[in-house]
Amino acid sequence: MSKMYKALSPGAIGVNAKGIEGAIAAAKIGGFRGVEFSPQEVADRIEREGADKIKALFEDAEVIPACFGLPTEWRGDSETFEKSLMELPRLAAAASDLGCRRTATWIMPCSDTLEFDANYAFHVERFRPIAATLNEFGISLGLEFIGTQTLRESQKYPFIYTMNEMLKMGSEIGGNVGLLLDLWHLYTSGGTNVDIKAVLPERIVYVHVNDAPAGVPREELLDGVRDLPGATGVMDVKGFLQTLQKIGYVGPVTAEPFAKSLKELPDDEARLKAVGESMSRIFTALD
Repeated sequence: MSKMYKALSPGAIGVNAKGIEGAIAAAKIGGFRGVEFSPQEVADRIEREGADKIKALFEDAEVIPACFGLPTEWRGDSETFEKSLMELPRLAAAASDLGCRRTATWIMPCSDTLEFDANYAFHVERFRPIAATLNEFGISLGLEFIGTQTLRESQKYPFIYTMNEMLKMGSEIGGNVGLLLDLWHLYTSGGTNVDIKAVLPERIVYVHVNDAPAGVPREELLDGVRDLPGATGVMDVKGFLQTLQKIGYVGPVTAEPFAKSLKELPDDEARLKAVGESMSRIFTALD
């Protein structure tokens, strides 16, 4: 039995799930075992209703609070960052009360204003206090590298866009920092499933799966034009999952397809079922 499980990011598939109850209901419709949540909502509701009541919403539905997007505004000016950082302990405590130990964010692979070394120093400086705060609550931070060539060439100065480079920077930031590993970005950066075999499983915090449109050269792929995992077979998603299983990754796997076909479906229920079915198909590789 696989220790990975199917998780849902409603926004990533164009589903408007309102609040905790809406996210949980959406997960149930699509057959997902876990779901992303808003730490702000959780923190506010814990203060009003108590942690036990909010935990019970997930437990009664048998849905895992899988991950939350890093709520700190680390990209902005220093004042905005410092103010946002001050709010992080409250939000991290709320997530920890739910039993969630994962958060993640993505990092642009280029910049119009900072050369590589300056950009590297900026990210290390911003993320060290974030990671230290999260660590107090037992939470790991996953950093997502962006491999898409058309995107990484869209600005003047190149930056980190590969798995190993991101792992290196994460190690300099803190011991609780690893990867948000997205199959799309592994593929577009030129990485392979073989590369994953050298990664310690605890360095992988969160996983995204998808597929690439057929007939488009890798260097011409557009970041926002993808497909459901396993839909085209351009990327070896089953081999990806099997490799993660072999190294011992334990945790959520979430679809981030940005697929036109999902937008054309009549409603959220249809989208949830379509994505849930695609995830079930690829998870057969782990049986």
